[in-house]
Amino acid sequence: MGSEPTTAPRPLRLAILEADTPVPGVLAKYGKYGSVFAHLFRQACAPEPLESRLALSAHDVVNDPSSYPDPETLDAVLITGSKHSAFESDDWILRLVAYTKRLLEAPAAAREDGDGGRRAPVRVIGVCFGHQIVGRALGAPVGRSDRGWELSVVDMALTDEGKRIFGGETLKIHHMHRDIISEYPKGTIPLAHTAVCATQAMYIPKRMIALQGHPEFTEDMVRELLEMRHNSGIIPDGVYEDAIGRVANAHDGVAIARAFLKFLQE
Repeated sequence: MGSEPTTAPRPLRLAILEADTPVPGVLAKYGKYGSVFAHLFRQACAPEPLESRLALSAHDVVNDPSSYPDPETLDAVLITGSKHSAFESDDWILRLVAYTKRLLEAPAAAREDGDGGRRAPVRVIGVCFGHQIVGRALGAPVGRSDRGWELSVVDMALTDEGKRIFGGETLKIHHMHRDIISEYPKGTIPLAHTAVCATQAMYIPKRMIALQGHPEFTEDMVRELLEMRHNSGIIPDGVYEDAIGRVANAHDGVAIARAFLKFLQE
């Protein structure tokens, strides 16, 4: 008898919850944030095609409350960054917090897998604003940092668990924030810290991973944001000059995306 044919595992269904629209130059070059993250994950999946690993969808949760995907149709969600503050009480932010809390509080192995079995609940990835939304959903205080902006490529110190997950002693990642979660939520595992922000990344095995930086950002994206916010007076001169001096530094965005892929397959 011949051997049974093997069936390739289906791509994981990852919904990108877009919490903002990119600035004009980024939008023109890369598209909306769903496309920005698709570009990142395509690099992380290489040499395999993206489509063999992930089935991506994008959802505008700021402007379209009806765009939220049904958790029963997903394996994971990724909450993007945003110019907005995660501690505000806009209707769309409160909806996003409630949706995230619903996902994180779902019982383990609580869903049918389509073959009569049980499967894990939807996993959550948070990036910058998304990191703060996850923190808020888990009960952590979120607010404006008294240490000001953290910008451009920054070296993060990793905990032992952070070193295991990200595969190195330190991690370089673009930042664009002055809001933070001021303490890790109960039950989460700390992964990283910097002098400006002690709560850089957190993890719950098989449920959640979130980080304050932007693995999806590139030099041209951050340069445009820095120049726009400096010209409008949001970022002071000295802070801008320091950040623009580091904007072309090497960073580990693709390595972080690979860590996300491993998390999704735990």
